[in-house]
Amino acid sequence: MSTFPASFETLIDRFASLPGIGRKSAQRLAFHVLALPEGEAEAFAETILEARRSVHTCPICQNLTDAEVCGVCSDSRRDRSVICVVAEARDVASLERSREYSGVYHVLHGVLSPMSHVGPDDIRIAELVKRVAAGDVQEVIMATNPDTQGDTTALYIARLLKPFDVKVTRLAYGIPVGSNLEFTDDATLMRALEGRREL
Repeated sequence: MSTFPASFETLIDRFASLPGIGRKSAQRLAFHVLALPEGEAEAFAETILEARRSVHTCPICQNLTDAEVCGVCSDSRRDRSVICVVAEARDVASLERSREYSGVYHVLHGVLSPMSHVGPDDIRIAELVKRVAAGDVQEVIMATNPDTQGDTTALYIARLLKPFDVKVTRLAYGIPVGSNLEFTDDATLMRALEGRREL
C-alpha cells in the first residue's frame, strides 16, 4: 500500500520514466514540484507544453529547432562541404562547445541496434544520403559513440556513401587529456596506438 496519494504517485512515476532518473530522484523532483507556488508550477508545465508545440526537426540537418531552419544551417559562415554525423541532438551541443568545428551537422536520432529492433529505416540515414547525393559534400565525419552500435552505424553509413566519392572519416579515439595510462582500459589504449600521429 502506497503512503502517497495516487496523483502524487503518478507524478513520481512520470519523473521516474525519464532517462537517468531513479525512483528516489523522481520522488525528490515530485516533492519539489509540489512545493512550488501555483504560478511557478503552471509556468513549468506550460514551458514543457510550449517546447513540445514549437520544437521540431530542421528539414536540412534534422537537429532540433523552433525556427524554419536551425541556427547552424542558416549560418552562412558554416562550411557546407563537411557534414558531421551525430546520433542525437545533444551531441551537436557537445561538439559546438569545442568551438573547433565550422562545418554543418546531420542528426540521426538514434543508432542501428538490431537487438532493440532499430534498423536503417528507423533513424535519419535516408536524409543524409539524399544530402550527400545532392553534391557539394566533400567529407562526412562520423561522430557516433565509440561503442558497438556507434561503430556499426558508422560502418553502415560509410558503405552507403561509397558510390558518391565522398571522404568518410571517424572521430579519433584515444586517451583523455589529463588522465593516466595506468588507469586507461585496454580497448582505449589499443585505439590510441592505432590512431597515433607524427609530432
